[in-house]
Amino acid sequence: MSTAVVNSSNNEREVLFHPELLQKFDINGPRYTSYPSADRFHNTFVEADYLAALERVAKLNEPLSLYFHLPFCPNICYYCGCNKIITKDHGRSAKYIKYLAKEMAMVTVAMGAQKKIPITQLHWGGGTPTFLSHEEMTELMFYTRQHFELLPGGEYSIEIDPRRVTEADIALLAELGFNRISLGVQDFNLAVQEAVHRVQTVEETRAVMDWSRKYGFKSRSVDLIYGLPKQTPETFKETVDLVLEMSPDRLSVYNYAHLPHIFKPQRRIAEAELPPAAAKLNILSNTIERLGEAGYVFIGMDHFSKPDDELAIAQKEGQLHRNFQGYSTQAECDLLAFGISSIGKVDDCYSQNVRTLDDYYAAIDAGHLPTLRGMRLDEDDLLRRELIGELMCQFSLDTKQFAVDHGIEFAQYFKVEIEELKGLEEAGLLEWQGHRMVVPIKGRLLARRVAMTFDRHLRESQTRGTYSKVL
Repeated sequence: MSTAVVNSSNNEREVLFHPELLQKFDINGPRYTSYPSADRFHNTFVEADYLAALERVAKLNEPLSLYFHLPFCPNICYYCGCNKIITKDHGRSAKYIKYLAKEMAMVTVAMGAQKKIPITQLHWGGGTPTFLSHEEMTELMFYTRQHFELLPGGEYSIEIDPRRVTEADIALLAELGFNRISLGVQDFNLAVQEAVHRVQTVEETRAVMDWSRKYGFKSRSVDLIYGLPKQTPETFKETVDLVLEMSPDRLSVYNYAHLPHIFKPQRRIAEAELPPAAAKLNILSNTIERLGEAGYVFIGMDHFSKPDDELAIAQKEGQLHRNFQGYSTQAECDLLAFGISSIGKVDDCYSQNVRTLDDYYAAIDAGHLPTLRGMRLDEDDLLRRELIGELMCQFSLDTKQFAVDHGIEFAQYFKVEIEELKGLEEAGLLEWQGHRMVVPIKGRLLARRVAMTFDRHLRESQTRGTYSKVL
């Protein structure tokens, strides 16, 4: 098997891909877009708790982040694990936008806003946000700007299905203020596309990339998935080469998590057609090597970027963060989330909305925020969230400074964890450089596994069946 390499910060070619480590430590675990992970949320966290958190955040008067969950899709993709609604009826999306406007108004009233709240990051996810018509997109942004001020220099992004957009759509998105797009590709091989019910041509994908440059978008990201049915190392390599010809600023290469007991659409995928473990490792190895040859930097998890991209720069400067959309340059920004199933991070709380349209509309009609569940973090949660964030984003932690910042004795506070880390140290996933804990190049694909050691909730429950594989 080939050995994949990556350019490290000191410009040496260092080995990132170690198949023996990946085979040994590829277990199920959280992705740590939040800590504690969303499966720890509980329904004893109610609307009153969220309202109190909103009041606390309002007093800080700092820029916030916005997320809108737009669940509508005209067709189903069998691999998808998102909360989505398959429909072609724009009457449903038109009604939904009216209720998003009501939810925004309720949230800003709860925050006692006397003027527009400053925003430095906005994201439309789904579902398929570009399902919306021009009128619906314009209306949603109009309502958004009624309550919020999108600050210059912010990150304003949207997920794009290249099969569903025209040049006029991209022009409108630019006019509305979006400056970043994320394109779903997954795989360009026709047999794979047919197996997952998502046929998408290279030409229509390339057109969207070209239009985004024409209309001044600052960043283009492409999502790929390995481990889909009928994939082979050879066919996926062709997909990667086609994507690289389009020169995206960022790439995400996700491992397909086959969890048909949780996500019903995946039951339509024939398990016998999924690539075996050895083939998946080959696909990953080839992809990492090819991206390294093309000059892309490994950011972490499944993310790569050009070295001059904001993500790479933020990581180099120690300013990289993770949120529910993945890696971000926005430092510790509280997140207001709107729409069904959306998750927000407000002060020391997480709050998730109800999952269905009926429940969403009923709550808002009754004058209530559509809070389903959440949690308020205690001091230990906040401390561990920061630690895990540093490991996932910077691959290192200054334990001496961390201890000073939090008023703890690191070796004593994390006595159990440090003992558990010894096995990872012996395998080369972790090393100590004085008082600095470092995930070296060879362990970075498995940074999640290192972070799991510090996950108190995971240790106490020992339930990993609902998580995806680390790789």
